[in-house]
Amino acid sequence: MTIPTLLTEKLAAALQTALGEAMPADFKPTVTPAQDLRFGDYQSNAAMILAKQARMNPRALATQVVEAFGNSEIADLDIAGPGFINFRINPAYYAERTAAMLQDERLGVSVVEKPKTLVIDFSAPNVAKPMHVGHIRSTIIGDTLGRLARFLGHKVITDNHIGDWGTQFGMILWGWKNILQQDELEKDPIEALLAVYKEVNARCKEDESLLPICKSELVKLQSGDAENLEIWQKCIAVTKTGLEKIYAQLNISFDYWLGESAYNDALAPLVEDLLAKGIARESEGAVCVFSDGFHKPQNDPFLVQKDGEWVPVPAIIRKADGGFLYATTDLATLDYRTTKFNADSIWYVVGAPQEKHFKQIFDIERMRGISGDFRHVAFGSILGKDRRPFKTRSGDTVSLQDVIDEAISRAAQVIETKSPDMPAEEKARVAEAVGIGAIKFAELSQNRMSDYIFDWEKMLALTGDTAPYLQNSYVRVRSIFRKVEGEFRAPEKLELVQDAEIHLARLLVRYAEVVPATLDDCRPNLLAAYLYELAKAFHSFYEACPVLKSEGNTRETRLALCELTARVLKQGMGLFGITMPERM
Repeated sequence: MTIPTLLTEKLAAALQTALGEAMPADFKPTVTPAQDLRFGDYQSNAAMILAKQARMNPRALATQVVEAFGNSEIADLDIAGPGFINFRINPAYYAERTAAMLQDERLGVSVVEKPKTLVIDFSAPNVAKPMHVGHIRSTIIGDTLGRLARFLGHKVITDNHIGDWGTQFGMILWGWKNILQQDELEKDPIEALLAVYKEVNARCKEDESLLPICKSELVKLQSGDAENLEIWQKCIAVTKTGLEKIYAQLNISFDYWLGESAYNDALAPLVEDLLAKGIARESEGAVCVFSDGFHKPQNDPFLVQKDGEWVPVPAIIRKADGGFLYATTDLATLDYRTTKFNADSIWYVVGAPQEKHFKQIFDIERMRGISGDFRHVAFGSILGKDRRPFKTRSGDTVSLQDVIDEAISRAAQVIETKSPDMPAEEKARVAEAVGIGAIKFAELSQNRMSDYIFDWEKMLALTGDTAPYLQNSYVRVRSIFRKVEGEFRAPEKLELVQDAEIHLARLLVRYAEVVPATLDDCRPNLLAAYLYELAKAFHSFYEACPVLKSEGNTRETRLALCELTARVLKQGMGLFGITMPERM
């Protein structure tokens, strides 16, 4: 049980004592970390809220609550301002909690009481196209949420909903048969297929007669033509091979690769069912879902305001030519995940521009009577230093593989400068850990809804809010133990005296609070910010409190704090899929 939880329980009892029958039955006080440590470690505004409801003086009520709270081995209480209740945790209690963390492989983080089956849809690149820098956010955020959820005890199913069906395959099929060079395919399959697609697309613009031919190839594929199905399957196979190479470098895996094609047979029956139930209707030849009036206009995803009036923006689920759209496929996908996976919650880690699309999809499920925890985990864009979408100098989209290779190359230069005597194989491993760690942490340390600037120098810096800084902090801790004779064994009792010791312990204990909150809000930056603050606190502690030169229980306590810092940094960064090298 975390410290805020313990304090909340005792605070609720004290409020009940102070208010008696005036205490609202449904009121749950909150205890949050204090913004300013001069006033304590935690605080609560519960007395102010309840005093307003009971028409009491808030400071007077806070005084009664503090008296009812009584003496506590956990914290001392005082009142600030109009009625804030501050909690200053006793150093002896921090010592007790840190000692307990050293004996716990989960470092104080509890497993959830009611685990859920959670499906996370992320990454989702297209077949026959290389992954680009725009895939970073979905791929890394989605993987991290999956790691966090599994660590907290949920059953997690990760699904890479690849784009393996659609109109582009007509061009690829024709190009495969007519212009593809087999030696280029063997050399770099994805780049070869992309080149084919670009070439055929360009030819279609020059020669209008070619487009209908490409469409006929697509129709043949959709009709089950053996030759086109075989080519299509080869496209998927070579694409998957290329993608798996990148995922392996990023230490990311999926439970399923159920692409758009997996739901193809379910689309027509789904549309007919929506028509039969009156949820969808024909409009100008297409089949659409319109607003059912359930929401207020300003909250209705099927309405938009134009010239002061609310006008319909329907979800098209079958085009006038009989073709299906993303909306149709996503509805069929939700059906599958809800029934086959028995999902309690389904999260889509997809960019913010798709917000209206997912609101419509989730609302159609409501109309169908299908309830569930469906969540769009949105995120912003990656920008270049010019604050425009990150591109190459020629204006092309930046390949994700190029980003990874560049990060590792730059990290290798840093390692070469810092540790020239390190064996070559170890240099390569460390450069990969640092380079890929830098990419991941640069992503995860951002508020996911914000755009951020991709800056090589900043993300690979050994100072500041970066993965290399945290990795170097871990290395620094481990270097202490290389100077300790024999195996270190944590003492049963710690003694925290110096301010730097107490502050480091304070942050270590908060790890158990931060991890669940990170998943609750789908905000990896909460954990990233915590780990950065922990590393800074360790460096301050290291400067203020000699470790190896101290003696007795002071030495043992300080070594224990170092050991726990290393474990929290390693486990916390591990939840991001970031490796912590032993040397740099």
